[in-house]
Amino acid sequence: MTATTVEATGFAVEFTTPMHGLSPYRAFTLEQIAGAEGLYALRAADADVRLFLLDPLSGDYGYAPALPADVLSELGAAADSEIRVFVVANPADDGVYINLRAPVLVHGVTGRAAQVILDDQAYPIRALLGD
Repeated sequence: MTATTVEATGFAVEFTTPMHGLSPYRAFTLEQIAGAEGLYALRAADADVRLFLLDPLSGDYGYAPALPADVLSELGAAADSEIRVFVVANPADDGVYINLRAPVLVHGVTGRAAQVILDDQAYPIRALLGD
């Protein structure tokens, strides 16, 4: 991962194609949520659309998916180290669930982003955080 810091004021993110279920939105701001280590809000620039993202490096999740070379190229990254990896976090009555099968990849300098569907079946679509 890069040393890029996403400040509370936000980091501009532009998806190469809209995220699944969020079409037509591509321009977002990524903001760290104060007091919640590793938790971010991804807000559409021109609509009232928001997702929560978790930086899996903020905890001991053992999450290290192989990043597809074609996606790295699409984002303009020469190496994995230029990419920040996030997972979508969904709060529910019984806890917070994260999607480990479809990480959000963000180039740490340019803000170009993509959501990837991993082929690796070892990563669940809905995993309870803390299990």
